[in-house]
Amino acid sequence: MTDSKYFTTTKKGEIFELKAELNSDKKEKKKEAVKKVIASMTVGKDVSALFPDVVNCMQTDNLELKKLVYLYLMNYAKSQPDMAIMAVNTFVKDCEDPNPLIRALAVRTMGCIRVDKITEYLCEPLRKCLKDEDPYVRKTAAVCVAKLHDINAQLVEDQGFLDTLKDLISDSNPMVVANAVAALSEIAESHPSSNLLDLNPQSINKLLTALNECTEWGQIFILDCLANYMPKDDREAQSICERVTPRLSHANSAVVLSAVKVLMKFMELLSKDLDYYGTLLKKLAPPLVTLLSAEPELQYVALRNINLIVQKRPEILKHEMKVFFVKYNDPIYVKLEKLDIMIRLASQANIAQVLAELKEYATEVDVDFVRKAVRAIGRCAIKVEQSAERCVSTLLDLIQTKVNYVVQEAIVVIKDIFRKYPNKYESVIATLCENLDSLDEPEARAAMIWIVGEYAERIDNADELLESFLEGFHDESTQVQLQLLTAIVKLFLKKPTETQELVQQVLSLATQDSDNPDLRDRGYIYWRLLSTDPVAAKEVVLAEKPLISEETDLIEPTLLDELICYIGTLASVYHKPPSAFVEGSRGVVHKSLPPRTGSSESAESPDAAPPGVQAGEQPAVIPAQGDLLGDLLNLDLGPPVSGPPIATSAVQMGAVDLLGGGLDSLIGGGSFTPVPSTTMPTNLGAPLGSGLGDLFDLTGGVGALPGSYVAPKAVWLPAMKAKGLEISGTFTRQVGSISMELVLTNKALQVMSDFAIQFNRNSFGLAPAAPLQVHAPLAPNQSVEISLPLNTVGSVMKMDPLNNLQVAVKNNIDVFYFSTLYPLHILFVEDGKMERQMFLATWKDIPNENEAQFQIKDCSLNADAISSKLQGSNIFTIAKRNVEGQDMLYQSLKLTNGIWVLAELRIQPSNPSFTDLEVRTLLSLKCRAPEVSQYIYQAYETILKN
Repeated sequence: MTDSKYFTTTKKGEIFELKAELNSDKKEKKKEAVKKVIASMTVGKDVSALFPDVVNCMQTDNLELKKLVYLYLMNYAKSQPDMAIMAVNTFVKDCEDPNPLIRALAVRTMGCIRVDKITEYLCEPLRKCLKDEDPYVRKTAAVCVAKLHDINAQLVEDQGFLDTLKDLISDSNPMVVANAVAALSEIAESHPSSNLLDLNPQSINKLLTALNECTEWGQIFILDCLANYMPKDDREAQSICERVTPRLSHANSAVVLSAVKVLMKFMELLSKDLDYYGTLLKKLAPPLVTLLSAEPELQYVALRNINLIVQKRPEILKHEMKVFFVKYNDPIYVKLEKLDIMIRLASQANIAQVLAELKEYATEVDVDFVRKAVRAIGRCAIKVEQSAERCVSTLLDLIQTKVNYVVQEAIVVIKDIFRKYPNKYESVIATLCENLDSLDEPEARAAMIWIVGEYAERIDNADELLESFLEGFHDESTQVQLQLLTAIVKLFLKKPTETQELVQQVLSLATQDSDNPDLRDRGYIYWRLLSTDPVAAKEVVLAEKPLISEETDLIEPTLLDELICYIGTLASVYHKPPSAFVEGSRGVVHKSLPPRTGSSESAESPDAAPPGVQAGEQPAVIPAQGDLLGDLLNLDLGPPVSGPPIATSAVQMGAVDLLGGGLDSLIGGGSFTPVPSTTMPTNLGAPLGSGLGDLFDLTGGVGALPGSYVAPKAVWLPAMKAKGLEISGTFTRQVGSISMELVLTNKALQVMSDFAIQFNRNSFGLAPAAPLQVHAPLAPNQSVEISLPLNTVGSVMKMDPLNNLQVAVKNNIDVFYFSTLYPLHILFVEDGKMERQMFLATWKDIPNENEAQFQIKDCSLNADAISSKLQGSNIFTIAKRNVEGQDMLYQSLKLTNGIWVLAELRIQPSNPSFTDLEVRTLLSLKCRAPEVSQYIYQAYETILKN
C-alpha cells in the first residue's frame, strides 16, 4: 500500500490523536504516527505542538523512524529553539552509534539545524565525526563544517575545524577529498580575503589522484578547485593538463565543461611552439562537438560556452564548421546561437560553404532567424574581404525577393559594407533607392538616409528623396531624425545652391519644433558651424570616416578572460561576470587568466600582443560595468577625459557663440534666418532636486593667495553619509589650470584604498583630467590632501543650478555620491580682455532685455582696488571714467565655453553721510546667455568681499 493515505484525513482533534499515538508503546504505531505528522507538515499544517512527543521518538534503533524524526526536527527547530536543545543529547549519542549510516545522519541533521543556541553543543560530535574511521561519515562531516561556518564563522575558526578540513584534502578516500574541497571552496567564496585553499604541488597531486575515483559531482568540485591554482611553470601546467584531459570524455557535460575550463586556463602558460599545445587543441574539439548532440537546453548552454571559447581560441574549432549548421528542428534560441558561432568561425577557407548555408536560411519562415541570417551575410562580407562581392550579390538577390523584412535587413547591412569598402559597391545604390517606399523600420530608414546623404553627389534626386522623409519628420524615431538632419547637412555642403531651403527647413524643425535635447543640440551645432565657417563645417561633417572593424560584437578582452574562468557556470551563459547578477553581501572575486609566458606569438592568434605592447600586458580598455564605478545611478559618467577630443578646434570656431543669437548669413550675405535666441533650451536636463551633500558656501572664507580668489575648504561629504569617509574641498584656478583641492579623511575603523572619482555631465563640461591619485592606503584617523586637475572637455548637460556638480567617489568599501556648487570665477579664462571697439560694438549688439542689474553691498574698496582685485580672477577692466562723481569701470570676461560677459561697474565714492545700508556699487551685466548673469554676480560678490 502507498503512503498517500497519510495525506487524506477528515478526523477532528487530529493533534490530540497523534499525540496519543506518538506516545504509544507499539513501535509500528509510533512509526505510523510520525509518518502522519510528516505528511501534515508537508501539506503545510502546523504540527509544531507535537515537538516534545516527536523528539521522544528519537530514542530508537529503527533507521527509517530516525530519519523521519530528524526531518521533523530540521523543519521546526528554528521556530522552537528552546525545545530543540532537548535533541542535543540524542545527537551526541547518535554520533557514537555503531552504525555509520546513523552517525552520518546525525551529523547531516546537525548541520541543517540553523539555531545559534545549539551550535556550540554540536562541536564535539562534529569533531569526532571528522576523524571517524568510516569515509561516509567523514565526507558528510566535511559538508557540515561549511554549513556550520555559514551560521557561526567565528566558532568554526576557534574550534580549529578549518585546519581539520585542510587535513581531509590528504584523505585516502576520494569522496572525502572531493567534499573537503567543496566545503573549503564554499567557505573561501564567502571570505575572499582568507587563503583557505592554500594549494601547492603536493596537494594538487592528491587532488588529481582523487579525481579519477570520485563521483561526477566530486570531480566537478575538484576541477573547479584546480582552475583556481596557479602552476609555477609551464612544465607543471602541462603535467596537470595531461592528467585532466581524460575527463573530456566523461558522460556528464558539467564535468566536460569544468575540464575545458582548467585546460583553457592552463593553456595560457604553455608555449605555442610546444607539440603538446597543438595536441591539446585537437583534443578539445571532439568533446565540445559531442555536447551538441544533447537535448536543446544543454545544447544552448554548450553553445554559449563555445561562443566564449571561439572568441578566445578560434583555432580549436576552425575545422568543425559543419556541426554548427542549423537543423530544421532546432529551437530558435539554438539556431540564433549557432548562427553567431558560424560567423565567428567564418574564414576564407570555409566562406563558400557558409554563404550557401546562410542564403538557404534567409528563405526560412521564422522571421527572427531570417533577419539574423541576412545580417550574418553582411558580417561575413565585412570579415572576409575576398567574399564581399559574393555577399553583396547574395544580398541583392534577397532584395529582389521583395520580402519586406528581408529587404530592410539587407539595407542595414549594405550600409556597413559601404563603410568597410568605400568606393567599391556603390553601383547597387540605384537598386536600394527603388525600395525606398517599403521601409517602415527605424533602423532601415536611418540606414537608407545615411546612404543617400553619404553618396548625395551620385544620386541625381537626392534632395527629393530626403525631402520625402522630411514630410513626417516629427513622427519619425529619434534615430531617423538625427540621421536625416546629418544627411541633409551633408547634401547642402555638397550641393549648396539647390538645397538651401531644405537645410533651413530641417534646422528649424530640429531646433525650434523639437523637444528632444540630442536633436536640438546637434541642430544648433550644425547651424553655428554652417553660419560661422562653412569651410570648417565641410571638414567636420564630410571628414573621412574610419573603416568599421570586422567584429563589432566581440566581448571586451579583460571581460572575456574573466568569463573563460567561469566556463560551465551561469556567468558563461549570461556572458556577464558574477558581480553583475549575484546579489548579497558575499564578495565576488574577480578572476582572470594567467599572463602568457614564453610564447612566440603568431600573427593569427587572437590574443597576440599588439606591437609595442609586451606579452602579458592586458590592453587598456574602458572598465566593464562591474569594474570601476559601474553605471552610477545612471548618471552617465564617462571615464576621466585626459585630453581634448578630436576635431575640437574645428568645433570651437562655431562654439564661440553657441548659446547666443545674431548670426551672419550662411552664404555671404544671403537670406539665412538667424537662430532664435531661445538658445540654451530650458528642458536640456531634467530638474535635479535633492541637492546631495553640502552645497558650496560662496560667501564664506578669507582671501589666501594672490591671483584668483580661493574659497576656504568646506565639507562636501560628511563621514556619517559615506561609511567613515569625509571629503572636504574647494576649487582653484592657477595660471590657466583648474584644480579641485581635496582632503580625504578616514574616520572609519578600517583601511581605505582603491580610490577613483567621476563627475556627472554638467553645464560647463568639467571633468577630471587625471585619475584620483592616493598613493598609499588611507589608515583610520588619517587624512590626505590631493590636488585633482580638471579640464572642461567633458560631456555637457544643463544643470539646475547652473554651477551644480554631481560627483561619485569610489573606494574599496563602496561608491558614494555628493553634489557641490563650484564658483564660476574658476571658469574665467586668461584671454578674456576684449578690444575697446569690439566691446562697444558687442554691448550695442546684445539686446537690452539680456541686461541684468545687481547691487553689491558693503564693498568699501575704491575703483583701482576693485579693478586690480578682479583682474586677479581674470575679470579685465577695458576702460574707466568718472561721471558726476561716480567711477565707472567697463569690464569683460570670457568663460571656458566661449561665452563673453560684459560688465559695467558703477562705484560711488566714499561719503561719511551714507549709512551702511545704502548701495555703494552697482553692477550691470550683458551677455548672450542671460542665465549665467546671476552666477557671474555671485562670483563678483565673492571676490570683492574676500
